[in-house]
Amino acid sequence: MDEAIAAGSGTTLPAALAEPARPVRPGWITLLFLANIGLWLGVYAPIQVLLPEQVQSLHDHLAKSGSVPSGTDAVLLSVVMGVGAIASLLANPVVGALSDRTTSPRGRRHPWTIACALAGAAGILVVAAAPNVPAMAIGWFVAELGLGGMLATLTAALPDRVPARQRGTLGGLIGISQMLGTVLGALIVTVIVTRMSAGYVTCAVIVVAGAALFVLRTPDEPLPAEYKPRVPVRTVLRRLWVSPREHPDFGWAWGTHFMVNLGNDLGTLYLLYFLNDRIHYHDPQTGLLTLMALYAVALLAAGAICGTISDKSGKRKPFIIGSAALMATAAVLLAASPTWAMALAAAPLLGAGFGTYWAAAPALLTAVLPAAADRAKDMGLINIAYSLPLVLAPLLAGVVLGLMNSYPALFALAGVVTIIAAVTVTRVRSVP
Repeated sequence: MDEAIAAGSGTTLPAALAEPARPVRPGWITLLFLANIGLWLGVYAPIQVLLPEQVQSLHDHLAKSGSVPSGTDAVLLSVVMGVGAIASLLANPVVGALSDRTTSPRGRRHPWTIACALAGAAGILVVAAAPNVPAMAIGWFVAELGLGGMLATLTAALPDRVPARQRGTLGGLIGISQMLGTVLGALIVTVIVTRMSAGYVTCAVIVVAGAALFVLRTPDEPLPAEYKPRVPVRTVLRRLWVSPREHPDFGWAWGTHFMVNLGNDLGTLYLLYFLNDRIHYHDPQTGLLTLMALYAVALLAAGAICGTISDKSGKRKPFIIGSAALMATAAVLLAASPTWAMALAAAPLLGAGFGTYWAAAPALLTAVLPAAADRAKDMGLINIAYSLPLVLAPLLAGVVLGLMNSYPALFALAGVVTIIAAVTVTRVRSVP
């Protein structure tokens, strides 16, 4: 087993716990990239297209029978997505903590990655067969449990195996994989596989395929049994919390990640309904695909360029502040003029902002982790800043759209929370 010297301490640690020093190879990067694309496709193809379509279909059937009032489909969708996001919120730190303690010969992360991918795929298939909204919510809960756990182990690969000087570039690729998963998912389920049930099945297969390729073709350093924490699992789960008083940079970085994701979710999760209900676009699905394509191109360019610049300069916070400004500008434009023309202008701005964010954020987030032995648990806590907005965004959107019926107010709220992120990141002291 390879061993390494802990940075700055002179202490010999197993490779699973040592700070990585050797740059990762293109093959490893490609397989992680594909696994992340599969993960994000499994999350966002249902969220952006399939879940709204299925809820609307079930809602229309109930509305005709008089079981529910018309116009409540957005509220029902909020319930389904909120239940799933709660599952992801729970799975991220728990699976992360359990993987930190795993001593399997296959490594700490890989066994959990494939198990969670299978659980996520099973949940997606339950949603596909759901005859009503409660059954959809149960299936999506299971799906997000698996996908949330998979997210915890895949994000732990960054501090586990990638040296700090490479994390800006890799972070940009992770952001690009999220975008590509979103765009490819929308393309697959609206153009290539047009039947709703077949779309769900395709998503499930892609999730498992991406995870299997990464698990089978990449190394995962095992944790020697003597380095396994002696604290009982139930105690570990009680200690999931990281005190922001003791680790203030971790707390401020977490808050920044939360605000950026909340702003992004408020601005994107209801685009299909926005095109249909507010703009009355003649073909909402095609319109959504057009906006996502513009978003994708801008994110690709920003992520690739800014990730390289961030790594060369060693600076992270200026890129995050700039990204928040771009995303807030996109939200303000849509709030001021909720039209198709303005949506075409706002989509690339939002994509450029989110791409710039991902070019710097993973490097900043992994730099403030409290302990090497708890990397996946702590990355799981950071991932809550991704999952929790998926709980809150549907609730906030449900209030704004259900009570105010105002998409401009929804986009204005997205702009405000993104601006807050530009303020919170300035409080991180240990990262330039």
